[in-house]
Amino acid sequence: MTVPTPPPPSVRPLAASARSRVPAFEVMEILGRVEQLRAQGRDVVSLCAGEPSVGAPAAVSDSAALLHITGTPALGYTSAIGTRELRDAIAGHYRKWYGLDVPPERVAVTTGSSGAFTLSFLAAFNPGDRVALASPGYPAYRNILTALGIEVVTIQTGPETRFQPTPALLDAAQAAHGPLHGLILASPANPTGTMTNRAELEALTGWCAAHGVRLVSDEIYHGITYPEPGAADPRGVSTWETNRSGLVISSFSKYWGMTGWRLGWALMPEDLTDAMEALAGNFSLCPPAPAQYAALGAFTAETYAERDAVVTSFARARSLLLAAHDRLGWGIAAPADGAFYYYADLGEQLDRWGTSRAYARALLDAEGVALVPGTDFDPLHGHRTVRLSFAAGETAVAAAIKRIVRFQE
Repeated sequence: MTVPTPPPPSVRPLAASARSRVPAFEVMEILGRVEQLRAQGRDVVSLCAGEPSVGAPAAVSDSAALLHITGTPALGYTSAIGTRELRDAIAGHYRKWYGLDVPPERVAVTTGSSGAFTLSFLAAFNPGDRVALASPGYPAYRNILTALGIEVVTIQTGPETRFQPTPALLDAAQAAHGPLHGLILASPANPTGTMTNRAELEALTGWCAAHGVRLVSDEIYHGITYPEPGAADPRGVSTWETNRSGLVISSFSKYWGMTGWRLGWALMPEDLTDAMEALAGNFSLCPPAPAQYAALGAFTAETYAERDAVVTSFARARSLLLAAHDRLGWGIAAPADGAFYYYADLGEQLDRWGTSRAYARALLDAEGVALVPGTDFDPLHGHRTVRLSFAAGETAVAAAIKRIVRFQE
């Protein structure tokens, strides 16, 4: 038998890069367990995924089917930042919802909002820059920034600020860590569903402008909101309504239910437009062409009405969870102004289970209800919290509540 010759000491062993050592999503492990249980014949109610259960709008699906039947237009490469037709349509969406005049040249269509975040972070920040983000928050912000060599400054938030950053918290972060170069803002936020109102947003954009901080605004859940009657900004406030030096990120995944179509966009400030187009051409050549052509059907009056009806169904599922708060016996819950998440402290259940991870695993095994422990979203306090997605609909939420209450008896 031939024994391999070891490399000389001067040769570096082959290994994964240091930048790739980011934590995996806890939710993916849970979804794997859900798949196993269902394969065994178990009835599992999954409130894990942030994914509308109704799928894409009818007009979008019909357009995609016709596209593949006719072969027109040909599905070749498009512009690196998307077709002009789709960028025009997205600009029209901002006129309709926000009264904003957005030049199509400042719209970059991307491979999902994930592609928009990667391009934005690469264009806006250098390795070693400090970028602040709220915790609890979407873990991919933290992990993408870390992989790119950008220092993440965590701003711990709670009910006293409605789980959103404030100028005072940003002042404290700069005092503790040094000058900031960026801020990631999400409204509505994942996992809390909380939103910033117009005055709060103006205060944050003003702070960023005064301190030379680039704001990246995640507005992917705009339109999925639960405002009081007569609210001034029922769909949410876009940061470009107050200042256009930052980036706005959005997507077809949530309001339009097109998660697997992998199509998002960024509104680019003028000084980043050329850089982002060059990066897009090198990283992905172009966004998915079939999804781009089909997505033109997302902006019809009929489609808006269809999706608003879906949001109304989310509101009914949300109401079930809010009404069940006392029956669940958990602790403080985030207000859930928008998106489709219910994020809560487990309260007295922690005395029995110790951590939200142990609670979630036991609940899944005993009652077939899948929810996400807060450790993905908050490394410091996430062992106390859980996130439920009510995008699964009223029937699933009602069944889950019944099973959770029975599990805790």
